[in-house]
Amino acid sequence: MIKSMTGFGRYETITADYKISVEMKAVNHRYLDLGIKMPKKFNLFEAQIRNLLKTYVQRGKVDVYITYEDYTEGSLALKYNAALAAEYMDCFRQMEKSFGLENDIRVSDLAKMPEVLTMEQEPEDEDEMWKRLSEVIEGAAKNFVDSRVLEGEKLREDLLGKLDYMTTLVDFIEKRSPEIIREYRAKLEDKVKEILEGRAFDDSRIIAEVTIYADKICVDEEMVRLRSHIDATKKELRDGGCVGRKLDFLAQEMNREANTTLSKSSDPEVADKAIALKTEIEKVREQIQNIE
Repeated sequence: MIKSMTGFGRYETITADYKISVEMKAVNHRYLDLGIKMPKKFNLFEAQIRNLLKTYVQRGKVDVYITYEDYTEGSLALKYNAALAAEYMDCFRQMEKSFGLENDIRVSDLAKMPEVLTMEQEPEDEDEMWKRLSEVIEGAAKNFVDSRVLEGEKLREDLLGKLDYMTTLVDFIEKRSPEIIREYRAKLEDKVKEILEGRAFDDSRIIAEVTIYADKICVDEEMVRLRSHIDATKKELRDGGCVGRKLDFLAQEMNREANTTLSKSSDPEVADKAIALKTEIEKVREQIQNIE
């Protein structure tokens, strides 16, 4: 299957404890360029996220947005610093002896001392966190690929239609080329007869002149190569896969043959078809830039 480089995919998981959402969108790019925006708590998974996404995407500028909402309060825990509380009590007893004051400290007073009681984040299970996150990323990636495949199918059909039209132009040029030679010989003979006014002339000179002309305007090789490139492009489109770069190379080669054909052309009809070929090849190249 053929995949477009533009695409969009979204997926989310919602439970009583959390919500994770992943959104992906992409535009054309020569290589794979992944941009990931996510909460800090997922930063430790960046390398794993990139490796996972590379199994789904080979080319394109892909922006990935990950959001996380925690609905629980259980992730925070009250911590009692017994060692620090003991130090406070030692200080209070020293103050009692030094100043002759009554040590009237109570538990509620001690609990108010800085850092005796604190709220701390409970450490999370990294394996479980990655399992949750990777499931959502894969869901978004699959939806993203589906959208690329759908768009890619449209591109494939459009390109095959353009290639079929290009084949008809090649057919015309191949059919027209021998006719040009015959027409040139007939005109040349008529001109010579007109000049010689019925006197005999050396037919071998006519043949030599026609041969030189035929060699000058011959585009047989160009048409054979162009037809070969068209067939190769069709095959790549039908076989599918990550073929964008190869198709771009084939389009450049097709354009080269069309340019040579146009430069050799002295016949208005062939020139018109060569221009049509160049125009169609340019359209094909533009479309190929959208293929992964």
